[in-house]
Amino acid sequence: MSVTIQAIRGMNDILPEQIGAWQKLEALLKRHLDQFGYEEIRCPVLEQTALFKRSIGDVTDIVEKEMYTFTDRNGDQLSLRPEGTAQVVRAALEHNLLYGQTPRLWYCGPMFRHERPQKGRYRQFYQCSVEVFGIDGPDIDAELILLSHTLLKACGLGANVKLTLNTLGTAESRAQYRDKLVAYFSEHQNSLDEDSKRRLTTNPLRILDSKNPDLAELISNAPKLIDSLDEVSLNHFEQLKQLLDAAEVPYEINPQLVRGLDYYSKTVFEWVTTDLGAQGTVIGGGRYDGLITQLGSKQPCPAIGFSIGLERLLLLLEQTDFAPKRGCDVYVLTVGENAVKQAFKTVSQWREAAPGVKIIQHCGGGSFKSQFKKADKSGAQVALILGDEEVAKGTVGVKYLREDKPQETLQQSEVMDKLMEIWRK
Repeated sequence: MSVTIQAIRGMNDILPEQIGAWQKLEALLKRHLDQFGYEEIRCPVLEQTALFKRSIGDVTDIVEKEMYTFTDRNGDQLSLRPEGTAQVVRAALEHNLLYGQTPRLWYCGPMFRHERPQKGRYRQFYQCSVEVFGIDGPDIDAELILLSHTLLKACGLGANVKLTLNTLGTAESRAQYRDKLVAYFSEHQNSLDEDSKRRLTTNPLRILDSKNPDLAELISNAPKLIDSLDEVSLNHFEQLKQLLDAAEVPYEINPQLVRGLDYYSKTVFEWVTTDLGAQGTVIGGGRYDGLITQLGSKQPCPAIGFSIGLERLLLLLEQTDFAPKRGCDVYVLTVGENAVKQAFKTVSQWREAAPGVKIIQHCGGGSFKSQFKKADKSGAQVALILGDEEVAKGTVGVKYLREDKPQETLQQSEVMDKLMEIWRK
């Protein structure tokens, strides 16, 4: 007996019953991104592995444990993208988008990480992200946070999430802070778990992001990054807070917020919720002013971006009435050879004249009774009946499937008015 092939664990099919919410969310995001003046960019899901090693960091969990990497027939080492920022920077450099311009870009698509699948965290997951290049002031930081807030409010989720902020300062500030962290955690090395002991020698800032509750008190007593920041970083952060206050965007300062990627600098932020358990980050982002030169540019270029986890956002939206109505509006029943032939012409005319109305034309034959059952299951509001008798008389039968109304007969010339009535509802 052959074994049934199933989807890869952590890589989910999006079924017809779910796709309406996805399409509605994607359209909503695109509408607001267009309104803010952002332009779409599309990049391939495969990149050279070196791109992510250089940008994310050789010793990060993503590169060491989570990337899907293989060697192709030419001997090139390739990886499915685990995130989108690095490849958008690569594309911007490759196609000369940065010089003399300040591009505002957005993109949506699947990312891939070999993590332990759980609610809100999958091995193939979808993100909608924005990236802005060439602006170094705190005003663009505020704009991106305001944009992310606008998107959440448009989804009806303003009250379900809160904004947390931190600043990582410049590379020089972080180097000084790193030395303080290493000294502090080295004194308490016996209290660290194995993962944190490894990070102590590779990336001690990531210890602050540990989810181990046994380390919570130790982390809370660690030296604070803000005490190591230079004046430029402090002023940038202070101006950002003033702009958010002016825009009436509430926030909390979280000194432990460091984000999971090595390229971040200065501002970092997350929109978090308690409604999704451990996977509480819905939107995350920040500045990455050094990444452009890190990936080969001879000229420095400031940059900032954020990413929305679409699966997590949709999990939150399940608690609301966000999902659109499923099914069609009209189901056309046909019985009789002449009726079936006539229906192909007539239904095509109806669809052209009423493009906003979802019309299913029955196929596969069967009695009126069996067709009515399928019409009812389709979710249609009405069934339009075309039999040989109706075709001969130039009429159409109308049966209401969701209202307590008697069946009626219309002239074919009157059907368009009925379709527009359904569409307006």
